[in-house]
Amino acid sequence: MIKINFDAAYDGRQNRSAVGIVAKDSEGSVLLSCSEIHHRITSVFAVEAVACRQALQTGIGMKWESIILEGDSLSIIRKCKKKNPDESWVSAYINDIHQLRQKLKECSFEYVPRSVNNLAHIIAKETLRRNEGIYLVGKVPEAAEAQAACEREREPD
Repeated sequence: MIKINFDAAYDGRQNRSAVGIVAKDSEGSVLLSCSEIHHRITSVFAVEAVACRQALQTGIGMKWESIILEGDSLSIIRKCKKKNPDESWVSAYINDIHQLRQKLKECSFEYVPRSVNNLAHIIAKETLRRNEGIYLVGKVPEAAEAQAACEREREPD
């Protein structure tokens, strides 16, 4: 089972946002980290939905059959867990997530507090600051290395 944590950072003044993603194996080792800049997304809520969708697409692209998506946006996680169609103003993203999850053998969505999701948050914030996305296999960006080391010391779930 692969855990993929996702988070978003938002700059409303410049109408920019960034998505941060980190995937770990069952032992807690980083498999990959990636991030991306987005423009013209109008709210933090929508960016969190985009981050969830991108995390799911990452898992599918890596051909992982069973994933757990973890994020600190409780409302987005709840919408992803629901079976019925979403009718909120982020419905396009949520409905896309529902369609994409069918490509996997197993896929679950879990809410985690920010303290557990801090690595993905740091990656998103750093991406927004640098205005440049990343894609790293087996490691995290330099700005997130201390957090990754701290998380490695803890027992995996």
